[in-house]
Amino acid sequence: MPVGLVTDKELLTWVVAAKQFTDRLEALTLALIGEAVRRDAAMTAVGCSLKSWLTEQLRVTNRAAGALIHRAGAIAARPVLQAAALAGEVNIEQAAAIGVALGQLPDDLSPDQVDAGEATLIGYAGQFDATGLSRLGNRLVEVIAPEVAEQADAKRLERERKLAERDRFLTFSHDGHGSVLLKGKMPALSAEPLIRVIDAYAEQFRRNALDRLDPLIERPSPGQRRLDALLTMVDAVQHASLAPTVGGDRPRVIVTVTYEDLLDQCTKAEILTTGQRLTAGELRMLACDADILPVVMNGHSVPMDVGADCRLVTPEIRAALVLRDRGCVFPGCDVPPALCHAHHIVPWWVHRHTALQNLVLVCPHHHAIIEPSHDPDADRWTVELNTHGQPHIRPPRRVDPTRAPRMHQRFRQRFQPPRVPLRT
Repeated sequence: MPVGLVTDKELLTWVVAAKQFTDRLEALTLALIGEAVRRDAAMTAVGCSLKSWLTEQLRVTNRAAGALIHRAGAIAARPVLQAAALAGEVNIEQAAAIGVALGQLPDDLSPDQVDAGEATLIGYAGQFDATGLSRLGNRLVEVIAPEVAEQADAKRLERERKLAERDRFLTFSHDGHGSVLLKGKMPALSAEPLIRVIDAYAEQFRRNALDRLDPLIERPSPGQRRLDALLTMVDAVQHASLAPTVGGDRPRVIVTVTYEDLLDQCTKAEILTTGQRLTAGELRMLACDADILPVVMNGHSVPMDVGADCRLVTPEIRAALVLRDRGCVFPGCDVPPALCHAHHIVPWWVHRHTALQNLVLVCPHHHAIIEPSHDPDADRWTVELNTHGQPHIRPPRRVDPTRAPRMHQRFRQRFQPPRVPLRT
């Protein structure tokens, strides 16, 4: 029957049935792989390892083939658990969680006690998902061997702590399409402060700012806000020069661009260490608040001379900027000064003018919004200083056809209300 002809209730029933079927089919696949491992079938039949044979036959990576063999071995080691997976009593994720829990039981338990633990966890599979079964597995000794539970639990926690310390890592890998993939693992206790700090920054990014009215502005997801929070932490560390130095040089990202391109187009730049190309907008944002290090290149792109770096926004100018703006100037945004960029109202690449009257503080999110393009007719957000030297924002016409200037409430709070004489 075509899917479009079934009722919503029937469709949901089909979804459950299809998932249960694929779980049992995967359990059968793992059972067959486990038997192939036991017999060393690939070496006997075709003269190569099972991993190599799976890689070639299934067109999977070595890593994926190895994962299949590992999961098959974990389930095959427990015939009762494997039978439960084949019968659909547990799904594949639950079976894996139960296998891990049984593998972490103390070595001095009897086979009957381990079997009892296996039956206990399988019995709970109808009530708990894989995560819940893992948590139950951590306390399984209390059920099957209460007399040694306290000692076993202490040993388990110490073993997990050592494994967590041993297996910690953080890697960065370029995907070849302009992004960097982060993957890591750390002990839970060490991760907790990091999680709390990132979540605190991410909650701060729940903006009630003016740009929420703009339909073209991206609404970041919770995951995007957490990544923005991590990058904001890095940005704050760099601005405060808190990171370790190498050879007396403060940490910096080196971007190469010709002097002519920097002044005329602000394009054709790339990160020196990776060769990753930057968009014109990204380069303009970097040029707002950066160290400029002149490097003269010859015709073969070999450095001939390196000059002294020049800080565009000096500490004195930034101190005055913080005193005036006290944070991001975008109405409704409360990001503090330490997490803000110094933005040139008239771009530095246009007039090379760095002064208090040409600067405002903006957070990274709003910096990307107000950074000007080379299109004079673009309908975009802009920032200006009023006659009192206070920043205000003009929305694009798509948000406000009149483009009336909007000011952050912290600037309005500085003015005292007019004195009204009391009537007698």
